Amino acid sequence: MTARTHDVIAFSALTTMAVINPPSEITIPTVFACLVGNIVGSLMPDLDQATNRLWDLLPWGDNLARIFRSVFLGHRTLSHSILGLLIFDFLLWKLLPVFLNPSYINPWLVQDAIMIGVISHLAADAITKDGIPLFFPIPVKIGIPPLTKLRIKTGGWIEKYMIMPAMAVYIFWLISKNQEVFINLFQTIKAGTG
Repeated sequence: MTARTHDVIAFSALTTMAVINPPSEITIPTVFACLVGNIVGSLMPDLDQATNRLWDLLPWGDNLARIFRSVFLGHRTLSHSILGLLIFDFLLWKLLPVFLNPSYINPWLVQDAIMIGVISHLAADAITKDGIPLFFPIPVKIGIPPLTKLRIKTGGWIEKYMIMPAMAVYIFWLISKNQEVFINLFQTIKAGTG
């Protein structure tokens, strides 16, 4: 999947989780951090690629990308596995409370938003022809559906003209069907800033 598709799918997943399990308390800075975190999470598994958009945001990003590529043991290996998920989750659990001021931003909600992005990335890559090594270091790639011929090509017409529009329609439908949940969520945000 392309970065843009990963972003849209991650936002769809975050919106879905907000409907299923709306936070009881949330502030505007936490909402902003969750939205940014969700996009970052949707791109994190591809940190093993020098072309990842996240590297462009950092000084010496190209050099860091080369280092990370060797740490992740190549593209779609460690970062696209259950082991990688556990490592990302542990690092976020340790680092977010240090880098975010818990008085203003709830690091646990941000961690959830990032991990929703990471998991949605893996799910999206699982439907591509390459699949993902979910049980890395076991060298078996998992794909949905199991037959490679039935999976989609990254950047192909199905991704561009079917998945992207379907995600946009889904988000619109989800929000329109759950207006009361979103109104309550906005009231919770307003109450959290007052």
